[in-house]
Amino acid sequence: MEQTAVIKTYDRMAAAYDLIFSPVFQPGRQRIIDKMDCRPGDRILEVGVGTGMSLSCYPRSTRITGIDVSSKMLERGHRRVRKLGLNHVDLRIMDAQNLEFADHSFDKVTAMYVASVVPDPQRMVAEMKRVCRPGGDLFIVNHFSHTHSMIRWFERVVAVITPLIGFTSDFPLDRFLADAQIRHFDLEPVNLFGYWSMIHARNE
Repeated sequence: MEQTAVIKTYDRMAAAYDLIFSPVFQPGRQRIIDKMDCRPGDRILEVGVGTGMSLSCYPRSTRITGIDVSSKMLERGHRRVRKLGLNHVDLRIMDAQNLEFADHSFDKVTAMYVASVVPDPQRMVAEMKRVCRPGGDLFIVNHFSHTHSMIRWFERVVAVITPLIGFTSDFPLDRFLADAQIRHFDLEPVNLFGYWSMIHARNE
């Protein structure tokens, strides 16, 4: 998807996003934060934070920065921060492919349901690596093309229309890992039927 199309799509979906996607996606968000094993003082960047559905899951002893390209999604994220009194959270408008942070700014960097949305996933991961300290942790949860031939065929067919709801369904894991140069990682199925995958890698 083109960046302008991504922004327009998520601006349009912002009002209904939580209602539609929270029941399906929230278990994966909780699992990835559990896997982070957050420590007091950890600096954490969440790429594509959206309406902030994950923010209440982080320990308040951490420092959370969330970025997103959609101002409408972030408006709802800011409301959530104020309502819950999340004083350890900072939300900013920013492009995941061009992060405005210095090298090694964070201990942990995560992207939840973003890899198949951004126009250039390889660039996004490169930026995640750049702003994460050496030896820090990278966490990605996303849908990847299914290994079953019939399901994968269906994903390729509907790939024509899935950009209308903000992602691409034809998104092979092996190609993503190769393009993003992620070589050593843990992989875990999450959410309903394990249809989504969580990747954990050290920032080498």
